[in-house]
Amino acid sequence: MKKGLMAIVSLIAAVSIAGCGAAEQTASTPQTGGDANAKPKVYTTIYPLEYVAKRIGGDHVEVTNIIPIGVEPHDFEPTAKDMVALAGADIFAYNGSGLELWVDKAVGNLDKNKTVIVNASEGLELLKATEEHEHEHEHEGEAATEEHGHDHGEFDPHVWLDPTKLKAQAEKVKNTLVQKDQAHAADYEKNYAQLAADLDQLDQEFQNMAAQAAKKEFMTSHSAFSYLANRYGLEQVAISGLNPADEPSPAELKSLVEHVKEHNISYVLFESLVSPKVAEVIAKEAGVKTATLNPLEGLTEDDAKGGRDYLSIMRDNLETLKVALQ
Repeated sequence: MKKGLMAIVSLIAAVSIAGCGAAEQTASTPQTGGDANAKPKVYTTIYPLEYVAKRIGGDHVEVTNIIPIGVEPHDFEPTAKDMVALAGADIFAYNGSGLELWVDKAVGNLDKNKTVIVNASEGLELLKATEEHEHEHEHEGEAATEEHGHDHGEFDPHVWLDPTKLKAQAEKVKNTLVQKDQAHAADYEKNYAQLAADLDQLDQEFQNMAAQAAKKEFMTSHSAFSYLANRYGLEQVAISGLNPADEPSPAELKSLVEHVKEHNISYVLFESLVSPKVAEVIAKEAGVKTATLNPLEGLTEDDAKGGRDYLSIMRDNLETLKVALQ
């Protein structure tokens, strides 16, 4: 881990030590002491978790997403200020499954008597991380792995792109809010039930779209859509692996262009927080169009200003796939 993060860890440890004299509170009991009217402070690491925490918590909670708007989360590192603020959290919900490389040390220095820690993907059925196009480039061998490989863990972390898995993550957040703030438990249960119904409806809409699609294969900038593809019987062909910063070699670019032509792919899909240049090169060489498919790792400034959210962006994704799979 970088020196900056080590400094952050030291700082958060100092904050934790300073708080040792406070009255102890176990994670299994409701919040007590201090201002009885204070709202539980919920910190999240990615936009989908921020979205569900706000939907469930409503006016009863304060929700802060550590990763700023417009920032790609794969290589994000928190500042010392971020980590000091996190030390005051009542609930810390992170995605897990290898997405946030900085989380383990941060969690290790939080006061577990104050902060309930929620690994939102724990217990979910996860998909193995795979290197895209490795079957087409076995001849590149270890050199290709060294050039393009980045260790992001054993599993694909983009679980929220399957609405049923985001619903499971949301239930973990709801259960934790009920545990920490029993005075508003009925509201949390009600809000979760409405969110769950909305996610079930979205899931049904995607099922209908996929059932009517003439094609089942789509090409994306990076391998973020495996859970969506797996849920709806589609096939993702990704330009790069789990890290969108990885770029294909010239040989891989040529192979991708050939794949687009041979498989009659009409669109190359790129993402809102990632440079579209590689996708545009492939589309131009193959003579096809481009469009945006949003992995919802974070909102853009325009998304935030326009009041767009998980449901509206996922429905935009649905419309994009509907056209791309014609």
